[in-house]
Amino acid sequence: MAEQNGAVRSEQRFLEGPRSRFREFLFVIKVLFEFINGFRKLHFVGPCVTYFGSARFDEQHPYYAASRELAARTSAMGFATMTGGGPGIMEAANRGAFESGGHSIGCNIILPKEQHENPYLQKKVTFRYFFVRKVLLLKYSYAFVVMPGGMGTMDELFEALTLIQTGKIKNFPVVIFGKTYWKNLIELLDDMVNKGTINRTDLDLLLITDSIDETVDHLQKYAIDRFALKRGKWQPSGILGEKR
Repeated sequence: MAEQNGAVRSEQRFLEGPRSRFREFLFVIKVLFEFINGFRKLHFVGPCVTYFGSARFDEQHPYYAASRELAARTSAMGFATMTGGGPGIMEAANRGAFESGGHSIGCNIILPKEQHENPYLQKKVTFRYFFVRKVLLLKYSYAFVVMPGGMGTMDELFEALTLIQTGKIKNFPVVIFGKTYWKNLIELLDDMVNKGTINRTDLDLLLITDSIDETVDHLQKYAIDRFALKRGKWQPSGILGEKR
């Protein structure tokens, strides 16, 4: 708990405004080492599908079951499964990958409540800072599956869509799973198109579905086939103390 509170206070103090130059420099050093730690641990994970979704669904929930099954299917396609490492949808996706013999990865975040590591992680990185974690969740993935969730899920969804829209990352497929749950969001996106604040082409690789089969076909076409994905491009360096 002390570590959790300390991590939260550190980010709060940074976001409160200017501090001494020395304190700002120390913060940058902490962020640098957090990035380096993430790069070292995740460099060999292979092409990933990142799953976003609520931490509050238990294993009896239909969306938990769907996430578990979908992650098993994408693992069979050769994708590693990456999540935020916590409970709910994150646990379901990691569990589906783990139980099917796939690669299960978690980018956890230190929070005062709700977030704890799920037991299905083969590789994990724990972050103090949200913005570092978000970069790593995006960096290694060739597709994004957005299950029903709350504010954090919305933030992650629009982070991915904005980076794709602005060309900061390639046109990786984004799947919004759960038509009924996301009904109001879908209407909002259509309204943005009608009012000209986004282009219809901004949504070209956005699949909105309730179908696991349709999701798998979409990822095959727009991730694996489009980018000719293969595993094992990079090899660990013994000199640098790296491990796969």
